[in-house]
Amino acid sequence: MMWNQMTLLFNDYTFQIVALGTGFLGFLSGVIGTYATLKKESLLGDALSHSALPGIGIGFLIIQSKELVGLLIGATISGLVATAIIQLMSKKSSVKFDSALSLVLSSFFGLGLVIMTHIQGRPNAQQAGLDSFIFGQASAMLVRDVRLIAIIGMIILLIVIVFWKEFKLFSFDPDFGRTLGFSGKFIEFIMSTMIVLTIILGLESVGVILVSALLIGPSVAARQWSNKLGIVLPLAGAIGFISGILGTIISSVGNRIPTGPSIVVVLSIFVIGSLFFSPERGIIAKRSTYKKQRKYFRKQIELLEEEHEK
Repeated sequence: MMWNQMTLLFNDYTFQIVALGTGFLGFLSGVIGTYATLKKESLLGDALSHSALPGIGIGFLIIQSKELVGLLIGATISGLVATAIIQLMSKKSSVKFDSALSLVLSSFFGLGLVIMTHIQGRPNAQQAGLDSFIFGQASAMLVRDVRLIAIIGMIILLIVIVFWKEFKLFSFDPDFGRTLGFSGKFIEFIMSTMIVLTIILGLESVGVILVSALLIGPSVAARQWSNKLGIVLPLAGAIGFISGILGTIISSVGNRIPTGPSIVVVLSIFVIGSLFFSPERGIIAKRSTYKKQRKYFRKQIELLEEEHEK
């Protein structure tokens, strides 16, 4: 019975579209989120996702339609403006980076809610379902949406390949990169733009509130298994991809289970499992190593005491 149900599910056209979209989005988020994690800017994804909301609302007011491309353009512009404000506040004033993040996040999200409330009060049938960007609605994903995610995603991955050395250098040692003559502002702009675009692409399926988990979770899990960027990056992409597929399956099999939260729950299991069971960084492995070291030193002390008594 269960096998027949799964067979029907995998043959369902709607499921194939949603699974393909969420899987590819998870892969892209894992790859790009790794750079945000390495730069210790994990909260930047949360701030930018909330900052995209007013851009979505303004985009709708301009085009008077839920055309995805138009809404995503508005969200992208809003996210880039938020990024510029955060960078300006943290580098040109006494405001610290985390404080700038909190201020921009709350201000832009509040503005977005005001605009969304205004839109909901207008007599426009096109506004229905616009609030899905807050909580996500992957089941509404269409072929054109998946195609858009794939095209932009391939461009972003191509940029990662082209600027691999520069991104790696500025992720670990930006000061050394500047001494070599690389433009720090240019590299940071490209990396911030990639993060913004990845977040914007995930708004429809995961929503403003949960998209930051999809961006950071895969990289946190992958980081527990390796110290090499060449391994962590594809591993984070694979974890994001599998989480997207499994979350979509759970949502499709269950009764009225939203896809976005399902993906985040599966991703959380990967993160918790990695934190506990990774061979070197895992809590269990560290605990075992600590016990072995303690036992070894205790034996050494006992041997020294025996020699001293002799």
